[in-house]
Amino acid sequence: MEKRIIAVFGGSFNPPANSHISLAKQILENDNNIEKVIFVPVNVKYNKEGLASNEDRFFMLQKICENNKGLEVSDIEITSQRQLYTIETLRLIQEQYKEYDIYFVLGTDNLKELETWHDADELLKNFKMLVLERGEDSVERIIKNDNFLRKYKASFSKLQNIEKINLSSTAIREKVKRGEDITNLVPTEIIKKVLKLYK
Repeated sequence: MEKRIIAVFGGSFNPPANSHISLAKQILENDNNIEKVIFVPVNVKYNKEGLASNEDRFFMLQKICENNKGLEVSDIEITSQRQLYTIETLRLIQEQYKEYDIYFVLGTDNLKELETWHDADELLKNFKMLVLERGEDSVERIIKNDNFLRKYKASFSKLQNIEKINLSSTAIREKVKRGEDITNLVPTEIIKKVLKLYK
């Protein structure tokens, strides 16, 4: 039987950018077994400076997902009383989608730090990681040179044929502050909201 997969894409999405949506769509196109990509915005408790409210970031992602088949947004972290660890988020999503394999999307920047994550062993025993190469990084090289990651080599899949994209929401916020055009950086349906939030 074919595997049925859900890819979980976490982040602050402050604001969601065209690059986030492009990456999510490429993930869907890349693997026929991946049936949907679920965005999971972090809670404001995440302690990140200048983070728009949970409601605003959720609303923007919801607007975008309405117009994009296969993309969804979950409020699992933003409705929690505290910031959840990745393993807790994935377990909760697994409970909702028992018949699916749950994959977590992360960049090579996070891959290098993975051993320091909460319950990293359990995380890699129970869930697969879809890894996006950042800059000059090589997934294979990072895993090969890291004893911890090497142990769980089978838990990693490299995202293939992904256009090199810059996922920076910071640049968008700065452009808004300077009054510059952001039309080609954020989805049309949220431009007004973004301008209002980050002015």
